[in-house]
Amino acid sequence: MSKFDMSKPYISDSDESDAETDFDIEQLGPLEPGPGEHKLQYNYCLWFAKKGCHRTSITQVKATEQEYGKSLHIVGRCASVEQWWSLYCHLIKPTALKPYRELHLFKSGIKPMWEDPGNAKGGKWVIKLRKNKIDRAWETVCMAMLGEQFLVGPEICGVVLCTKFPFQEDLLSVWNRTATDQASTARIRDTLRRILNLPPNTPMEYKPH
Repeated sequence: MSKFDMSKPYISDSDESDAETDFDIEQLGPLEPGPGEHKLQYNYCLWFAKKGCHRTSITQVKATEQEYGKSLHIVGRCASVEQWWSLYCHLIKPTALKPYRELHLFKSGIKPMWEDPGNAKGGKWVIKLRKNKIDRAWETVCMAMLGEQFLVGPEICGVVLCTKFPFQEDLLSVWNRTATDQASTARIRDTLRRILNLPPNTPMEYKPH
């Protein structure tokens, strides 16, 4: 893992300051698994944002793209199972986050923004989950993505968790590259239902970007 990943993997969730240490991801060197570690098929970056949940329309996207980009902070990177757990174990739980916060676990090279070329033609499956279920669901979906359980090859871009308030539900979404790839989007949906053990009547919505 990169040196900075362990120096400050904790998410600062203060409303008074945006003092998180910021890193230019373009300036970071390549990331490799350590000796004896179990390499992931893709490298991943974990991001944190305070304002992401407010981008609800294309008009807002165009008006706030720069502001939203500044609200994104990279927390750490992982190239192996061991690096992921080392990072994950230093994070506060989603239920401890304040309202309107986002966690993004995305493949390296894809920023968690609609405008990124890796996301521009894609979409996302969105699930609303009660807050008492969100910690386990976030971990389960992240592990399924890291372990290639969705079986859609490079179609998966990342996973996003968004805390809401005052609602009793938070949002969990899986982003993919190609909104028109019906076979892949259906497989992602079915995999989510299976790994989260969702009842058949659980609402799920697919939203093209």
